[in-house]
Amino acid sequence: MSAVVVGLALFAAILHATWNAFLRNGADRLWTVTVMSFSSTILAFPFIFILPLPAADAWPYIALSAALQVGYSVFLVAAYRYGELGQVYPIVRGTVPLLVTLGGFLLAGERLDTYQMAGVTLVAAGIMSLSLGKGRASTSSILFALATGAIIASYATVDAIGVRLAGHSGAYTAWVLVFYGALLPATFMVMRGKLAVDARSPETWKALGGGLVAMIAYGVVVAAFALGPAGPITALRETSVVFAVLIGWLFLGETLTARRIVACGIVTLGAVCLGYQS
Repeated sequence: MSAVVVGLALFAAILHATWNAFLRNGADRLWTVTVMSFSSTILAFPFIFILPLPAADAWPYIALSAALQVGYSVFLVAAYRYGELGQVYPIVRGTVPLLVTLGGFLLAGERLDTYQMAGVTLVAAGIMSLSLGKGRASTSSILFALATGAIIASYATVDAIGVRLAGHSGAYTAWVLVFYGALLPATFMVMRGKLAVDARSPETWKALGGGLVAMIAYGVVVAAFALGPAGPITALRETSVVFAVLIGWLFLGETLTARRIVACGIVTLGAVCLGYQS
């Protein structure tokens, strides 16, 4: 890989950890993630008129992907209610490649090579070390984080099928984001009754900024995929676990213990092993 591709992958990792820090630091995290979604919806909306409509077979996948991403947002908020960024984020990120790999092994009969077996072992060990003993994440946080990872793995699988059926990846993505942008505020109102957004409030602009960071992170990794091999890029992006721990320590006042550093390093190494083979 060129230095540009490596730089893009690492930059995407930093941005992904950063928008999670925006969410973790929000006073009302469900409100924050809902307002964050406005950024992607506003950017995606014009493209549904410019790009061709997705093929008919893709619409169930578009709707399912958007619904799963709403679930992802709600469960991630719940995980951060009970746990710190440096605890929740590594479990969420580590769960995704772990489940994808195990799913391929159990459901599709795929054989695990040495790297994948090592990756599964390391990610599982890292998650367990964050989940057990003194200073561990709370049980609720762990369960919500694991569920969040499972939902991410699910919508990634849905997208992998849906985008091929759509006939145009840009149109598929735009419609998913628009559906998500409609469903998440509706979910907020079902749960809370009313969604109030003050355009003059610093919290509103901070949330919109977090949403913009999330969109830039997505765009940067897409640019990296266009310039280099997917496997190594995916592996490098998993270093976001390390950046999340450092951001939590530097900006959110979270405890940086030797045990947490080692655990997150183990999760990262395992995810790199799994991602490199993807």
